[in-house]
Amino acid sequence: MKALHINPSDESYHHDFELTETNYTRLCYTKPILTVNGMFPGPELHVYKGDTAIINVVNQATYNITLHWHGLKQPRNPWSDGPEYVAQCPIQPGANFTYQLIFSDEEGTIWWHAHSDWSRDTVHGAIMIYPKNGTSYPFDNPHQEVPIILGNWYNGDVMEIIEDALKTGGEPNKSNAHTINGLPGDLYKETYSCANPGTFEMIVEEGMRYLLRIINAGMNEEMFFKVAQHNLTVVGSDGAYIKPITTETIMIAPGQTMDAILTADQTPARYYMAVTVYASGNVPYDTTTGTAILTYKNYTNSSSPVMPSLPAHNDTDTADSFTKQFRSLATAEHPIDVPKDYDLRIYTTITVSTLPCESGSTCLGPSGTRLSSSLNNQSFVNPSIDILEAYYKSISGVYTTDFPSEPPYPFNYTGDNLPSSLLTATQGTKVTVLDYNTTVEVVFQGTNLNGPENHPMHLHGYSFYFLGSGSGNFNNVTDPSSYNIVDPPLINTVSVPKNGWAAVRFRADNPGNVFMHCHFDRHASWGMNTAFKVKNGSSVNESLIPPSPMPLC
Repeated sequence: MKALHINPSDESYHHDFELTETNYTRLCYTKPILTVNGMFPGPELHVYKGDTAIINVVNQATYNITLHWHGLKQPRNPWSDGPEYVAQCPIQPGANFTYQLIFSDEEGTIWWHAHSDWSRDTVHGAIMIYPKNGTSYPFDNPHQEVPIILGNWYNGDVMEIIEDALKTGGEPNKSNAHTINGLPGDLYKETYSCANPGTFEMIVEEGMRYLLRIINAGMNEEMFFKVAQHNLTVVGSDGAYIKPITTETIMIAPGQTMDAILTADQTPARYYMAVTVYASGNVPYDTTTGTAILTYKNYTNSSSPVMPSLPAHNDTDTADSFTKQFRSLATAEHPIDVPKDYDLRIYTTITVSTLPCESGSTCLGPSGTRLSSSLNNQSFVNPSIDILEAYYKSISGVYTTDFPSEPPYPFNYTGDNLPSSLLTATQGTKVTVLDYNTTVEVVFQGTNLNGPENHPMHLHGYSFYFLGSGSGNFNNVTDPSSYNIVDPPLINTVSVPKNGWAAVRFRADNPGNVFMHCHFDRHASWGMNTAFKVKNGSSVNESLIPPSPMPLC
């Protein structure tokens, strides 16, 4: 069996990304949105496993920008990782910066997106990583591959939406629609009286197999995705293969990617693909349904597409039963290397917390406070100089190295009627220092404070092994006995359950500064972030590649 590959020209590995503001119309509303090369979603990148690509970003817009290559480990090269004020200073309007993308063991689907404020809402695109020449997929070759990017549309400027929320201390506005490949679908005609709001259509041939490269690029919500009367066989996630999971419904968190095989094996007709929110907590969310249409080739009947039966927004059983099935492929061709123990365990609470309202102001958070968020009661503050440059050049006063490895105020994290005094977080820029090759276990602990919900936690620069999760408070004596250390999935974004815990493990063998944060953007904007400073190893091959000229703050 031969691998299915594209045949890129030399230019495919050297791209110019021009950031501009382009007028788009959705739901009767026209606004300028940030785009790359005028496209929403942005351009796809096609590479082979182990390649290197060069991306020159030219910022012709009025906003600062950085780009992050989500799921790309960038060995020894954190200078091109992208989070603003962590790995680099932003690319200012009128300036440009060249990213070097070093692909290593990733294979499957990852993605790229902006990492400055809320600009990633429209600045994002798929990255398709094909097997090396001479190797193959661990499944029958698909006849075609189709990116399916789930996102949002806001009738308003997203940068102003989050800026206003931070000023008032309240929740940011919800989106007005969910989109598939940038289009909301025709169900919105019932709400908006303008012309067809736009619907992505996928043409299929009976009997053929299609690899859907599904990406949740949405800002603040986990999503259910379903295709009417068609099963999906999930074969990969976050740039790594898994044991196949055949399912009717996918639950995918912001930041996650999933590769799924769809076989066109139903009666030729038109079928809706649909995306709607899985809401794990009692928090505001967009209740609408985005759609695309799967149409069998040569089917000419104009009848309405068949609609799938979607789970209820609060259907935790469906969400959990899907995510608990994930296992690494763990074969000779696709081996895994699960650390059997750890050198450092970080047990961190995840909390939507509060901060005092500024004197003389009225804020919209609980009891007149400002909404915030925190890890171990630490609400992260972006510095004015990026942390990586400060680390590399030994610039003092930018960050401190005292991020707590345990909650500073132990309490019954998932208990009821918790005192409001537990809500107030401490602000700072605190990181954890790791010696090269340290094995780290992170146990994320959800809390029942201030609107508990799932949290998709993402780690830059690494994939981690997801060992297990559970409800209630983590028990460090009994819960590790339930860990999967045989074939845990190797992912970069884990959905921590509401009022529960999730454990992951990774080996710190990629020197530099590494960002970790919630991929709900409102939580990241409020401070649910931290970073690791991974020291160089003992040899040149275990040390940082010196930086090229970087953007100035």
